[in-house]
Amino acid sequence: MLATLLRALLIGIFRFWQIVFRPILGSNCRFHPSCSDYAVEAVREYGAVRGGWLALRRILRCNPWHPGGYDPVPSHDGCGHDDQDHDHRLPPGSARPSTWDPVG
Repeated sequence: MLATLLRALLIGIFRFWQIVFRPILGSNCRFHPSCSDYAVEAVREYGAVRGGWLALRRILRCNPWHPGGYDPVPSHDGCGHDDQDHDHRLPPGSARPSTWDPVG
């Protein structure tokens, strides 16, 4: 229950920022999705502690010395792939053969 409350509180803080300050300051984030959108998604996906940590790291990277660009919330396996059939031992872009044998 405390985790759910903390998660809702953090999301509320980020939504407040989006509603109150985004129209005043404009959309100046160096990243896509914006830092506040990233933070909401990270907290929803990972909870208040880990999602908050990911959001804080992202906000600290949003500065004039970082090039920015596309930076989605990482997937749960930590490698950035949404594909369940992805095998980390194969080179990128390789498909797993239909008769794949991990020992072979």
